[in-house]
Amino acid sequence: MAFPPRGWSTTSASAQDGNLRVSEIWDSREQCEAFGERLMPVLADIGIEPGGPEILDIHNIVRR
Repeated sequence: MAFPPRGWSTTSASAQDGNLRVSEIWDSREQCEAFGERLMPVLADIGIEPGGPEILDIHNIVRR
C-alpha cells in the first residue's frame, strides 16, 4: 500500500477509554473512503476490528 495515500493530510492518535482513537484529515470524503476500502481488509487480516468511521465535515483548520 502506497504511503502517503492520495488526499491524506494529517493523522493524530490518542488513547480514549482504553482504546486507540485515530483521527485523520483528508482532502475529500471520496479519497478517505477509497483508502478505507483498501485499509479495512488489511486490518481484518491481522485481527483488528476498528468499527465504522465517524466522519465529520471540517470547516476551518488553524495551524501555528
